[in-house]
Amino acid sequence: CAPWGTHMAGSTTMRLNSLLALLRPALPLILGLSLGCSLSLLRVSWIQGEGEDPCIEAVGEPGGPQNPDSRTQLDQSDEDFKPRIVPYYRDPNKPYKKVLRTRYIQTELGSRERLLVAVLTSRATLSTLAVAVNRTVAHHFPRLLYFTGQRGARAPVGMQVVSHGDERPAWLMSETLRHLHTHFGADYDWFFIMQDDTYVQAPRLAALAGHLSINQDLYLGRAEEFIGTGEQARYCHGGFGYLLSRSLLLRLWPHLDGCRGDILSARPDEWLGRCLIDSLGIGCVSQHQGQQYRSFELAKNRDPEKEGSSAFLSAFAVHPVSEGTLMYRLHKRFSALELERAYSEIEQLQAQIRNLTVLTPEGEAGLSWPVGLPAPFTPHSRFEVLGWDYFTEQHTFSCADGAPKCPLQGASRADVGDAVETALEQLNRRYQPRLRFQKQQLLNGYRRFDPARGMEYTLDLLLECVTQRGHRRALARRVSLLRPLSRVEILPMPYVTEATRVQLVLPLLVAEAAAALAFLEAFAASVLEPREHALLTLLLVYGPREGGRGTPDPFLGVKAAAAELERRYPGTRLAWLAVRAEAPSQVRLMDVVSKKHPVDTLFFLTTVWTRPGLEVLNRCRMNAISGWQAFFPIHFQEFNPILSPQRAPPGPPGSGPDPPSPPGADPSRGAPVGGRFDRQASAEGCFYNADYLAARARLAGELAGQEEEEALEGLEVMDVFLRFSGLHLFRAVEPGLVQKFSLRDCNPRLSEELYHRCRLSNLEGLGGRAQLAMALFEQEQANST
Repeated sequence: CAPWGTHMAGSTTMRLNSLLALLRPALPLILGLSLGCSLSLLRVSWIQGEGEDPCIEAVGEPGGPQNPDSRTQLDQSDEDFKPRIVPYYRDPNKPYKKVLRTRYIQTELGSRERLLVAVLTSRATLSTLAVAVNRTVAHHFPRLLYFTGQRGARAPVGMQVVSHGDERPAWLMSETLRHLHTHFGADYDWFFIMQDDTYVQAPRLAALAGHLSINQDLYLGRAEEFIGTGEQARYCHGGFGYLLSRSLLLRLWPHLDGCRGDILSARPDEWLGRCLIDSLGIGCVSQHQGQQYRSFELAKNRDPEKEGSSAFLSAFAVHPVSEGTLMYRLHKRFSALELERAYSEIEQLQAQIRNLTVLTPEGEAGLSWPVGLPAPFTPHSRFEVLGWDYFTEQHTFSCADGAPKCPLQGASRADVGDAVETALEQLNRRYQPRLRFQKQQLLNGYRRFDPARGMEYTLDLLLECVTQRGHRRALARRVSLLRPLSRVEILPMPYVTEATRVQLVLPLLVAEAAAALAFLEAFAASVLEPREHALLTLLLVYGPREGGRGTPDPFLGVKAAAAELERRYPGTRLAWLAVRAEAPSQVRLMDVVSKKHPVDTLFFLTTVWTRPGLEVLNRCRMNAISGWQAFFPIHFQEFNPILSPQRAPPGPPGSGPDPPSPPGADPSRGAPVGGRFDRQASAEGCFYNADYLAARARLAGELAGQEEEEALEGLEVMDVFLRFSGLHLFRAVEPGLVQKFSLRDCNPRLSEELYHRCRLSNLEGLGGRAQLAMALFEQEQANST
């Protein structure tokens, strides 16, 4: 038996070894899964044994059972960082009421602005010191108010003045706080109150308010002690300004009447300090949450340019400021200090970028110039190449009207002069005192706008180089400059709605009478059928010998079609006006229509080939702003269907060799043809009647007699707004305006410029370059055979 047992044990060992050999590659995976499952089970047991967070205390009866539905209260230190979720609950017994959405999402979310600044001024200093304060700091704060006790004070231009009618200091301070609570208590987190003889370093004050917690009762400023009181009883000196939190203002408001009757003080800052201490037990502090309010008292007849102490250089507020010129000098000094600090930070960041660039995969080759700014735009095709504009000191060779050469004037001339002066300044800064450069002539200048970087310049300068020993020599050097894009800001725009009624104006010549029938049918389908808030006025332009006695009316079919639409859609009225003119000018025709409508009418000047839909009318309402902006859309013009293929390849308009398909093409119209956005045409436009009348009156005031008559022959409505109006002129492509191909009738009696634009529009609308080349090739092939 022994030999047999030994044999069995040996065979079992061999089987185990073979099994381990098979499982050895999978052993790490099995061990990892086992360890992971064990740790997960262990962690679950720990979480279940922890219980509730000790930082949260339930609100309820002491010692009673905890109510899971009760509202929890967080510690003061955690309330700023832990959000509270309030579940939505609607009582089923109450009737459902539609929720009215607010105008801005900021209002619906309960977001507030950061800081409001209130300036206490007087009758004697409103037009001097208060104006100086407004010019130095108003553009840094979202709201700046001026409070005075003068009754019926006349506000200077650009300033919002609140008159209380009583110049007693305590009464003025009380009414100011009451006004801030009533009108702005729900809109701002911080209120800064200052006097008009105080200069405030606005960026530092805004940064200070941004670092402080908004849910604490804070009275922050330059702390001063009351006479005969304890150390804790302090008030904030009004000459250096002070911050009040919104929560503190809400708590103080019920006690204002009592403080005004009980506390007598000749100074408003002392009155406010005593009111806060007596009613709420809160005194002024100069430091909070690691932020210190720093101020500087300016000595009499002291020059700000000679102040170099650390207290002055780091001050938030400087007091007293005796006159407006001193306020401007302080602003100049602090602005220079902020500019130097910004340049120093830029240099430090550039040095850090250079050090880190070596560690990148590209190495030093990946370092862009200037350091820290985006690299130049890299085009992916020849159609994305950014072109350079050539200029000299007197002329530019890229003109807006397409001329090969035009004078360099206005803002462009100032821009070129600034670039040349900056280049000369940088050269002298780099090579002085060994060399000194003086400009003799700008040989060549190039500039282009890079949307990722800014305006780039390349200048060829002829310089006179002067050495330390007085030797002179002429040198020609090429320099490159960049005017980088600054901080992007949102432009304030007046609020408009989509409920404004649009008055369409359609001028019709005799040659366009047949095409007007298709326009009326399209107008009925897109405007009258959906009952869009829009009206139509037909302006029928007769020639000198048309429509008279004994001759047929060329617009008889148009009038019949308009009457048919009025019968088909009850309540609709299509008005028409008859005008007789030999060479009708768009401005003269618009003068006739403008006199027939109120000043608040929104006009949509259209053509017989235009098909305005709902989206186009809404964009007309949104982009035309009364007293602010006029909108002239650029329509999409289809090419000649004989030359253009039935379906064009995709691509941006005019970018590729083949034309694009029209945007928003209707599939029911069949296969779309190519086209382009016609920049030469400006017949469509949206504007308000009051804006047109103002521009027209300015034209009549600047041009009189025969000069005005000649000008009207060469102007369109867009030109009137461009030259004789202070409005913004918004010119943009409109994909909703798609016009079929048709050759316009260019009247030679109009001005040379209008006739040239009309002819150019017809020629460019024939087809793309590839289609025209193919047509010429086929014509040559046919002629050769």
